[in-house]
Amino acid sequence: MKIIITEDYDELSIKGAEIIAEVIKNNPRAVLGLATGSTPIGAYKNLVKTYGLGNITFKEIETVNLDEYAGLGEESEHSYVSFMRENLFDKVDIDLKNTHLPNGKAENLNEECERYSRLVFSHTQDIQLLGLGSNGHIGFNEPFTPFNSLTHVVNLTENTIKDNSRLFEKEEDVPRQAITMGIREIMQAKKILVLASGKNKAKAVYSMVKGEVSEECPASVLQRHSDVMLVIDREAASLL
Repeated sequence: MKIIITEDYDELSIKGAEIIAEVIKNNPRAVLGLATGSTPIGAYKNLVKTYGLGNITFKEIETVNLDEYAGLGEESEHSYVSFMRENLFDKVDIDLKNTHLPNGKAENLNEECERYSRLVFSHTQDIQLLGLGSNGHIGFNEPFTPFNSLTHVVNLTENTIKDNSRLFEKEEDVPRQAITMGIREIMQAKKILVLASGKNKAKAVYSMVKGEVSEECPASVLQRHSDVMLVIDREAASLL
């Protein structure tokens, strides 16, 4: 695992975008595994800037996203499909047909999980972007999720609901379930990039890097991956 410590969130965002842009430059038909939440927003802004300068193109890029809230679709401003369009897809030259997220509005969520799992296995990620939950979750794989898990419906913990409430008007507006890519599907990525910022992530960063590999901290499984880059600011690195 390679660790890059930045001074602050802005520098973290620039570095994260540079790493993703390099993958695109080396393979214009790459599959990008993408994440949502507040942490990657800065990296997406910098990717859009890089695109605007003509340094990269998304014309032949495909994407697979980690997760989506159950019950939310593109008509909701809080859905992850809306998030991705607002922060990246609508600002670059990507073909929306090549962007893939779980369907949170599917009538049968279990069948949707099976469909999405097949799709992800047929689209091996050249790079998978991850945020890091304060409880060590990756995607919405909460503590004690089996390491061999596939795409599944998860009941979000109160900790995760609180973390995500900053993106909603009220905490009670945060959905209580989500569809998430499983840990096994995350681990199939050729390269994994983890971004983490702030003191509230320091304990999770420590457990991920130096703790025992345990389902108690889902991110600790990344110690078993051959190509992981962790980009963190000084506050998130404070316990290392």
